[in-house]
Amino acid sequence: MLETDDLHAGYGSGEVLHGVSLEVGDGEVVSLLGRNGAGKTTLLRTIMGFVRPSAGTVTFRGEDVTRRAPDAIGRLGIGYVPQEGAVFSRLTVDDNIKLACSVAGGKARPLDEIYELFPILRSRGHQLAGSLSGGERKFLAIAKVLIPRPTLLVFDEPTEGVWPTVVTQIGEVLAALRGSAAILLVEQNLDLALGIADRIAVLERGEIVLDGPTAEVRDDPRLTRSLVA
Repeated sequence: MLETDDLHAGYGSGEVLHGVSLEVGDGEVVSLLGRNGAGKTTLLRTIMGFVRPSAGTVTFRGEDVTRRAPDAIGRLGIGYVPQEGAVFSRLTVDDNIKLACSVAGGKARPLDEIYELFPILRSRGHQLAGSLSGGERKFLAIAKVLIPRPTLLVFDEPTEGVWPTVVTQIGEVLAALRGSAAILLVEQNLDLALGIADRIAVLERGEIVLDGPTAEVRDDPRLTRSLVA
């Protein structure tokens, strides 16, 4: 589904990723772990075309997308939820959803499915997205990405900064999405990340230092060393 091969990227003259090779299989859930500053967000932004790599390739469903613009990459079937959650704050919840539906066109997921996953959004329809709670904005950001039925979902810390009850709800949504799309998940909540993933990859100082099935990686001492400052 997705492959990065020997990917080098950064900002200006500062390289953050030093030859990252990572795969996400069709229907697979991969949790990408690592300390703050390890390069996780940079890797996701490079995959999505917001950061141009200095070397290496990004391939999606066998097609080289390394130099594609973010909107072109999204239209190929990758849904991206950044850490801050991308919603239009000055539009209502309903208008955010309608806009996502108009972009999706005939591929749009039925709204009943969206509201089944996020029932709170139905009752918040006329509320400005900017006035939602942090957790509700996360729900809306995820809902918008799901509407075009992407085949790969890329999440950057979807539970960051939200209440434990919201963490639980997001975990349930991710579990419900298993099988309908491949998922690449950056997540600091270790229980959620390990519980949902088929495979774990660990990024340390811009390099993959551990990559394997969750059952094999869970008790690997390198996992603990890479996550504890």
